[in-house]
Amino acid sequence: MVRSDPRVQWAVSLGVVAVGIATIRPMGFSGHGLAVVVLVAVNSLFLLGRNIPDDKVPARVAVVWMSLGIVAAACLIGTARSGTGYLFAYFLVGHIGYRLPPARAVPLAALAGLLCGGVLYLRLGPGHEALPWGLGLSIALPVVVGIVSRSRQRALEAVLASAESAERAARAEARTAALAERSRIARDVHDVLAHSLAGINMQLELVDALLDTGDLARVREANDRAHSLVKESLKQAQWTVHALREDALPLLESLTAMIESSGHRDALTVAGTVREPPARTAQHLLRIAQEALTNAARHAPGGDVRVRVTFAAASTTLGIRNGPATRAPAGGGSGMGLIGMRERIAMVGGTLATGPITEGPDRGGWQVEAVIPG
Repeated sequence: MVRSDPRVQWAVSLGVVAVGIATIRPMGFSGHGLAVVVLVAVNSLFLLGRNIPDDKVPARVAVVWMSLGIVAAACLIGTARSGTGYLFAYFLVGHIGYRLPPARAVPLAALAGLLCGGVLYLRLGPGHEALPWGLGLSIALPVVVGIVSRSRQRALEAVLASAESAERAARAEARTAALAERSRIARDVHDVLAHSLAGINMQLELVDALLDTGDLARVREANDRAHSLVKESLKQAQWTVHALREDALPLLESLTAMIESSGHRDALTVAGTVREPPARTAQHLLRIAQEALTNAARHAPGGDVRVRVTFAAASTTLGIRNGPATRAPAGGGSGMGLIGMRERIAMVGGTLATGPITEGPDRGGWQVEAVIPG
């Protein structure tokens, strides 16, 4: 529980005890003076007890302790002839308002006022009614200060608890963002390394196979293609660095360069009012195009490729179609490319459709269509 500085609490309590010892009379080692000394000592113990942390004292024990403290304070007021014995009652009643809920604090404060006022009346006798009434009322009033202090304390605790909860939520959100960023980097690394290395590996395998046939023209062609893929890999690495830095890439310009580097020219068509989509949208569309073009080269080598970008008012659509292979495919893929496409589309709330082409001039080929809102 949040509390005021314990050192201040102890200083105030010890100050009240010191003032009481210095002013309360009579004090001695016998008779009336001894009774006053004992009552001052007992009241001091009850008053110092308010510095014990709340969680160290059970609620029922606290009620009993403060009830007995009220009785001891009333006895001191009735026994002492002069001095500041009433201060013990004031501070104890104020602490009752702070320590206990109002339903318990108010009755105890009323009891303290009645006891202290009644004891003073019995000591002074008839004809001095105003002073006991005034003392009893003034002793009961500090409970209001204690209740207000308790309310402010609980409000402060609620604010601190809310701040701690918000901090925990922020840490959890940061962890989630870090994990999401790791996934994004993993996808980008896959896009660059897996695609590029797979293409280069296919060309090198082709070179190795052609060397046995002695067809030097095709060997040079495959070798040139491998060099082209290496250059393309460097471009892809640059794109990945841009993406990781959240740099904006021009969609159509980057897409045109990507298509031409894959060996297809004049394959891009654009529909709708051309605009530059948000950086995140452009990034995802380029990665999906890269995956689709790589798959076309792997599974349908020699086939025609057509790419279409459609700008609508509320979305951007990328469609890629490739015809059937004219050469033997190099082999199957890992399947991670399609998974990466779906992950990217899911991140931006878009839709992805993939599947074989069953009619038209590209029958037997493959198509990919990605729609991203915005």
